[in-house]
Amino acid sequence: MKTSLLAFAAAVATSAQACSAFMPHTHLTSAPTSTRSVHKSAASNLVMRDYPKPNVEDTDNYRYAEAMSKSFGTNLKASPEQKKKVAIIGGGLSGLACAKYLVDAGHEPTVYEARDVLGGKVSAWQDEDGDWIETGLHIFFGAYPNMMNVFAELGIHDRLQWKIHQMIFAMQELPGEFTTFDFIPGIPAPFNFGLAILMNQKMLTLGEKIQTAPPLIPMLIEGQDFIDAQDELSVTDFMRKYGMPERINSEVFIAMAKALDFIDPDKLSMTVVLTAMNRFLNESNGLQMAFLDGNQPDRLCEPMKQHVEKGGGNIVMNAPVKEIVTNEDGTVDHLLLRSGEKVEADEYISAMPVDIVKRMIPKKWQQMPYFRQFDELEGIPVINLHMWFDRKLTAVDHLCFSRSPLLSVYADMSVTCKEYEDPDKSMLELVFAPCSPIAGGKVNWISKTDEQIIDATMGELARLFPKDIANDERWPSTSKQGPNGQAKLEKYAVVKVPRSVYAAIPGRNKYRPSQTTPIPHFTMAGDWTSQKFLGSMEGAVLGGKLAAEVVSNRALGNPDKPIKDIQQHIVDAATEYEPREPLGVKGEGAIAFGAGAQLKKDNEALLREVDAVQFA
Repeated sequence: MKTSLLAFAAAVATSAQACSAFMPHTHLTSAPTSTRSVHKSAASNLVMRDYPKPNVEDTDNYRYAEAMSKSFGTNLKASPEQKKKVAIIGGGLSGLACAKYLVDAGHEPTVYEARDVLGGKVSAWQDEDGDWIETGLHIFFGAYPNMMNVFAELGIHDRLQWKIHQMIFAMQELPGEFTTFDFIPGIPAPFNFGLAILMNQKMLTLGEKIQTAPPLIPMLIEGQDFIDAQDELSVTDFMRKYGMPERINSEVFIAMAKALDFIDPDKLSMTVVLTAMNRFLNESNGLQMAFLDGNQPDRLCEPMKQHVEKGGGNIVMNAPVKEIVTNEDGTVDHLLLRSGEKVEADEYISAMPVDIVKRMIPKKWQQMPYFRQFDELEGIPVINLHMWFDRKLTAVDHLCFSRSPLLSVYADMSVTCKEYEDPDKSMLELVFAPCSPIAGGKVNWISKTDEQIIDATMGELARLFPKDIANDERWPSTSKQGPNGQAKLEKYAVVKVPRSVYAAIPGRNKYRPSQTTPIPHFTMAGDWTSQKFLGSMEGAVLGGKLAAEVVSNRALGNPDKPIKDIQQHIVDAATEYEPREPLGVKGEGAIAFGAGAQLKKDNEALLREVDAVQFA
């Protein structure tokens, strides 16, 4: 199989390279006719382009997700007598998706969101200038079947701005230059992926490419079983075990690891990379990327909210839960809000991040192995940056993998996103990672000042844009810039997320819990719960969908779906745990409830109190 794949790809690559349309290093703005033409800037020759929506529906994963969505209106549909009142804690993507599918199944969910904005880790807000500040740089992949179904079901596919089917990498050894993996239309998976790699002449030699292929063959043959079995290995361990060339790490895997989970390859579970690669190698348009055409609260969360409310559900803002109150037998009696209000329901669902859930576990549940396994999971720190410049930078209308020691991915949102379009100035959104030792970093950047973080970033941008970035005395890291660079930073925003998606370090996957819990009528949602798409927007939607399935199935009188097996050492140690009163959530705002914010004196003091390790 591997010989035929490589032979086919090599043959096509040879013929393709004779045709300028297929050249691997053609000008990054060259592209087929777009669906919308946006005006050129006088300061830049870059044109924003929207590409037609790819065929994301013709995959087994999409069909499975579509069938699951339809089941809520058919075989999982409740009769009026079976209708349940459901209380959902948390209005992030997982909680919203859960509520969406529960109303589809005929139930009455109410989402209790602690903050004044929906979205959780995809939330955003406006600064004093009216500019949007986003918690993270979020990209939508063709290989997000449940997310793509949500867009279809809500009728908002037109809000996605699809980009050319291409991966763009900054060249570390050639400052200011980029190289690409180009996916040729009409070539099916997995050949299009192999061909894209073979056509690129700047990142790996032909020998290194051939040497990389054999270890990936079992993934294609054995599928998820092989993928799950690699969770005990880091990406680096896997490479060395299977004799992959070391340069694949610095050339490709560093970029993938930091983009997937904000972690360096020597800390990231290989299961994460293989899960992504399995989707991309099996789905022809799986790697094609899209940007949302505006801010996430308005363009994604609001349609989900409207769907829930139209279906008879409710979304309650500024309603933090103080305590999950239990009966003597450990069942849930009610939720106690900070306001003093008691919330009683037929079913209860947690859609909180794992680090927040751990602070809320009732005393009567704390010796149960199901809840003790949460101790093995924690959120990974990450920082999202917004940087506004006084002029246009040399940019691409796409996501760019920086391959920088400090940066993961970035995009010039002034040319990739319709709402943020600016013909005269650039606004870069960048993911600063890894930013802590748990992620493989050498510096705990969460503890650093905004100015220190921006100065370090400006040094990296001076390398990425050597002809653009000015020597600016405000930022010492730019001191070696020559006279040609003219772009200066006008303003910036540093969004720190001390506990983002769960840290997918080796050996963690087995501790991710099932949506079914040992507590009657209490269900778990969230991207950190057990599902195959890991910590991501897709994982959040699927986690919420699976939780809705558990509740809807139970409402029909069917037996609960089984609880996922729990590791024996967790079972053995659980009885020795000394229960204590739950810590609960302290404070207000995004940091308190597991999201991201610009740290000021008040929320920095809170973070020091409740998560002191961030400043160690």
